[in-house]
Amino acid sequence: MKRFLKDLSLTYAAGSLGALANTLAAWLFGVLGITAGLGVQSAPALTVGFLYPRLVWGGLWGFLFLLPFLRRSVVWRGIIYSLGPTAVQLLVVFPFKVGKGWLGLDLGTLTPLFVIFFNIVWGVCAAAWLQLASGEGPR
Repeated sequence: MKRFLKDLSLTYAAGSLGALANTLAAWLFGVLGITAGLGVQSAPALTVGFLYPRLVWGGLWGFLFLLPFLRRSVVWRGIIYSLGPTAVQLLVVFPFKVGKGWLGLDLGTLTPLFVIFFNIVWGVCAAAWLQLASGEGPR
């Protein structure tokens, strides 16, 4: 039971840290005008209201790392696990929660690529931190 609680704590923390990296990347791309320069209308302000739910959901998505899949590859594990939140963002949140169209295309044609990229940032950062925090070190 003790090991299970430790694993839950580590995966939640990893997901939250990945979400922080994801959020800062999305914010920085907006501030630098990268998203706008490529025709995507996404420049989120770095506020508590924007950050807090992302950290919580990132932590919850971090529980995916409890699955015993691709433990030897930080990058591939992060990429594969990032597909879950990517699918939810593109297929549920954008069209139904915020009304930005299927795949968020109302924000710009390249929106899905940015979502994929930012979620890969989440996944790889979470996987790397989890591997480091669990004492396994890089492989």
